[in-house]
Amino acid sequence: MPILTEIKAETERRMQTSIDAMKTEFKHLRTGRASVSLLEGVHVDYYGTPTPLNQVANLTTPDATLILINPWESSLCPAIEKAIRNAGLSLNPSSDGKVVRVPVPPPTEERRKEIVKKAHALAEQAKVELRHHRHEANDKVKKEGKGGAVSADEEKRTLDEIQKLTDRFVAEVDSLTRSKEADIMAR
Repeated sequence: MPILTEIKAETERRMQTSIDAMKTEFKHLRTGRASVSLLEGVHVDYYGTPTPLNQVANLTTPDATLILINPWESSLCPAIEKAIRNAGLSLNPSSDGKVVRVPVPPPTEERRKEIVKKAHALAEQAKVELRHHRHEANDKVKKEGKGGAVSADEEKRTLDEIQKLTDRFVAEVDSLTRSKEADIMAR
């Protein structure tokens, strides 16, 4: 019986990891409000080494439409501007030589719909991962059942528990997606 508990625990951990990955991806989707998380994937050329932006500058959001980047070395301003422009975020930074300002314009209705589509694609990807984890766990449980390590009743009960676990995580994906969609479509 401990092997079945171990399989369920491992499956739950892997499913939670998939949810956490989706949440991280959701942070990168623009909602129309300035957020330093929009720039998490941006890397700046720092003395020949691609370095995350937050490791070469302080990032703040003084208001809902602006990200303020205060580099630790003012000579990095041009490199920061270039990195943000090349990141494909549709942002247009400007610099005065000391700080970089990144205005975050509210997305158009069409752009909001594109972002919602991307959110749904990320959610579907998470669901596929959840189903994959369920499939792997079911295979392990069935293998234990065929090997005679567990009874048929224990096997059936564990398969039902894994399905309930999967349903719970899929419902969480749906809930997070609805919440993100509402956030994106809000003006």
